[in-house]
Amino acid sequence: MVKVLISDKLSPRAVAIFEGRGIEVDVKTGLSKEELAGIIGDYDGLAVRSASKVTANVLETADALKVIGRAGIGVDNIDVPAATAKGICVMNTPFGNAITTAEHAIAMLFSLARQIPQADRSTRSGKWEKSKFMGVELYGKTLGVVGCGNIGSIVADRAHGLKMKVIAYDPFLSPERAVDLGVEKVELADLFKRADFITLHTPLTDATRGIVNKDTIATMRDGVRIVNCARGGLVVEDDLKAALESGKVAGAALDVFAEEPAGENPLFEVDDVVATPHLGASTTEAQENVAVQVAEQMSDFLLLGAVTNALNMPSVTAEEAPRLKPYMSLAEQLGSFAGQITETGLKAVTIEYEGHVATLNTRPLTAIVLQGLLSPLMDTVNMVNAPIVAKDRNIDITEVKHERPGDYQTMIRLVVTTERQTRSVSGTLFADQNPRVVQVNDISIEAELGPHMLLVVNEDKPGFIGTFGSTLGEAGVNIATFHLGRAAPGGDAMALVEVDQPVPSDVMNRVSALPHVKQVSQLSF
Repeated sequence: MVKVLISDKLSPRAVAIFEGRGIEVDVKTGLSKEELAGIIGDYDGLAVRSASKVTANVLETADALKVIGRAGIGVDNIDVPAATAKGICVMNTPFGNAITTAEHAIAMLFSLARQIPQADRSTRSGKWEKSKFMGVELYGKTLGVVGCGNIGSIVADRAHGLKMKVIAYDPFLSPERAVDLGVEKVELADLFKRADFITLHTPLTDATRGIVNKDTIATMRDGVRIVNCARGGLVVEDDLKAALESGKVAGAALDVFAEEPAGENPLFEVDDVVATPHLGASTTEAQENVAVQVAEQMSDFLLLGAVTNALNMPSVTAEEAPRLKPYMSLAEQLGSFAGQITETGLKAVTIEYEGHVATLNTRPLTAIVLQGLLSPLMDTVNMVNAPIVAKDRNIDITEVKHERPGDYQTMIRLVVTTERQTRSVSGTLFADQNPRVVQVNDISIEAELGPHMLLVVNEDKPGFIGTFGSTLGEAGVNIATFHLGRAAPGGDAMALVEVDQPVPSDVMNRVSALPHVKQVSQLSF
């Protein structure tokens, strides 16, 4: 039975969804890394929020784990490269709390502009410091949005309602999308120079870490106000503190910090700072949404093979999964076929999709081809880590699509280049479901692949088939199916033979020694 562990506090609806799909669920919150590592080997799926630390050490014992679902956006608490190397899919729920986080950023803008938290504290203490808390209007001000994805685009929309001018920096924002959002797309340096308010909505990566620092702050307008509801590591906190104390930055509103929980922080000593304890996603609606989404996504993955919002593998919708399933079987067989006859280092792989299959989502098929190709050559390869394994070994991967049918209505062709030669294998689906090999190298040969197969390449000479069959018969090897093909009369011929059991090595040696034999390979599927 499929088992899932929920190691952080989630809405009870997540448990109900898992159990409703027939998945066994354990809820164990507050686990240390050592405790999580001690039990993770029993589970197929792990659902977390931000508290659980899914480190490489934890994943070492996660031999059965297939998927980690993060109820939320950020995956800083998950070692994604380690999970990928282990072949574990990592998915998040980027849309479940987008509105909530965007609204929190807008609330922070108002708090900064009108010093609401400071005025509240003062008034509650019995003071009436009306002249002390002189604010500024948001109307007509320029808002710089760094990162204009799901959350940033909502912030931009809300800012338009406040009659602010919105400029945005995002390397993935197309000019057309910028027009649709009503924002001016600018470079980051230009945004820093022009914005009255800056709000951060970008992931934490090597490129964005410390994006707000003493050097970038120096380029900003005097009296700029900064909001960060994204990731604490985006801001160099000591540099921001110095800028606040000098007056270069008029105020900052921070929901996230470099170290969390932030029991202490140098910015807490500064009056012009509004601080909240990572509340961006903390609304009833958002918590319900992300819990439901992560449970549905993980269930679809574990039961149907559907992949949604994955960070380390191609997406496959629940609707696509049934259509792709027979093609996935074909793709894996073709990859495995090529991998089992590859004896030297791989240099390049080309996957050609022709006809109907070229109209489908081929990214997961390519991953499956690579899984099949690499599995005979190395351990623990699956569709999650196969593209990374190939990249790490400098194997060039090329995808080619031809939507017009050729000899077959639908076909996948795999071309593998090694240090010594180039080989190819092509396959199709018969009756839309059954995988068949239809060509190996330049030899047409139609064969359904069984658990135990022999591939024999020989010179096309009379009497060979009889000699070959007799050799297997004398050794007690029963032939289930026998498929033949040849390039041209008298040239290379090929036999794909299904047998009832693996062929012993001494029998393989006898077949290899037969006259006219060029190659003999034992294949298993």
